[in-house]
Amino acid sequence: MLDAPIRSVAVVGGGIVGWSAAVALRRRVPALAVTVLASPPTPDALADRLPHTLPSTIGFHDDLGLREEDAVVRAGGAWRLGTLFEGWVDGLPPYVHAYGSYGRPFGTASFHHHWVRAAHAGAVAPFDSHAPAAALARADRVALGADDPLLGDVQPGLVLDVERYRAMLAAFARHLGVDVREGTVAAVRLGGDDGLVERLVLDDGASLEADLYVDASGPRAIVRGAIDQEREDWSTWLRCDRLVTGEGAPEPLSPLDRVTAADGGWRWRSAAPGRTLHGLCYAAAALSDAAATDALAAAGATTVTAPVSFRQGTRHEPWARNCVAVGDAATVIEPLDFTNLHLAQSAIDRIVAMMPGRACHPLELADYNRQASAEVARVRDFVLCHYATARRPGAFWQPPASLPESLERTLRLFAERGRLPFFEEETFARDDWLALLLGQGVLPRRVDPLIDVTAAADSDRAMAAYRAAIAQAVARCPTADDYLATARGRLAR
Repeated sequence: MLDAPIRSVAVVGGGIVGWSAAVALRRRVPALAVTVLASPPTPDALADRLPHTLPSTIGFHDDLGLREEDAVVRAGGAWRLGTLFEGWVDGLPPYVHAYGSYGRPFGTASFHHHWVRAAHAGAVAPFDSHAPAAALARADRVALGADDPLLGDVQPGLVLDVERYRAMLAAFARHLGVDVREGTVAAVRLGGDDGLVERLVLDDGASLEADLYVDASGPRAIVRGAIDQEREDWSTWLRCDRLVTGEGAPEPLSPLDRVTAADGGWRWRSAAPGRTLHGLCYAAAALSDAAATDALAAAGATTVTAPVSFRQGTRHEPWARNCVAVGDAATVIEPLDFTNLHLAQSAIDRIVAMMPGRACHPLELADYNRQASAEVARVRDFVLCHYATARRPGAFWQPPASLPESLERTLRLFAERGRLPFFEEETFARDDWLALLLGQGVLPRRVDPLIDVTAAADSDRAMAAYRAAIAQAVARCPTADDYLATARGRLAR
């Protein structure tokens, strides 16, 4: 019987991550009986609490059959096209990490090599001025599904209304036939011989049994943690361990978030329908909770939540025996690039794609864990790269004494000739890395020789023409407020 297919799944956690897992499993593997133990998420469950997503969330919705009107407009959300980073390198202007392409390839070399040559020669337009999504974001405009081919690869992320979005997922799960149980886990019973999770004892004395357990309970990892507590700690590299959030008066909608480096951490600000979202991520050793709360209030937050602690790191084996951890139960990382929900949804997709037999054979689990670990390591590298290349005074901002080998190799290779290594499980594309590195002033030491077949003057003219074309295309696009109003109008018809 252990070699038979998995027929029942218990999802532990009633936040966004848990409901996302339940909907995906039930929708994409209809033969599964799925039960959710809808325990409310803890305040430190970042993937359940933070409203920002990467563009991959829209693909996740598409796989579930969720329409834009349901997942965004009805749920009180909006779109985001990128983040403006301010103050990360003293003396350099802010830059935008946007979702989509930077430049257009021409000649025999990638676009960024043309830009690097111009930068070595002297004055050059900012790298992000060659990104349609960045130009749209700076202009507070949105172009989703635009006919203009120049804007065709603009990839929006989302700003969610967390409670309304969670309620939408919960309603969808019930519609799909997901069984919902209330309560919390009081004890996890493991089998004596194989160590599999046999059942969960709930706080009311009842039991919950399944072939597979998906732990979406947050950092405490109630179920997965009963098997082992092995975890890789990232605090040597990533020093932030506290977070405070708040809301302020509404502002005109903008698809551009702002992330500002500050003493002891960084602060974000983003517009959402009916409110402005604020947050401050910091190291307790560098900034007190009172100072963090005051800083958020000074930035415009009128309501501020209590600070929460978190410890950055990941599980080497998120899937052990018949339990797989997702979201903060698997990986805790600061929300600098808003990867928290992305990692959870990517794990859910991987569970569906790599569903083992009921025996949960170690060979199958090892391949899942290999892919998950590779993806998480590169997300860690991308977040850490901001700190490794930052140049600001203060102890908090001094780079770590050593870096992970994968990030060290990326930085060494890029610094030499502007090239980037290939990794199998990358969340962020090459242009994302280029936006970060060039935006923070990491200029390759040498120009790639492939650029020599194109004259510098020709490169300059091509880049100027591309910037002009972007400006013309952006001017024809609606503002973020107008676009949302139009989307709401379609629902009212």
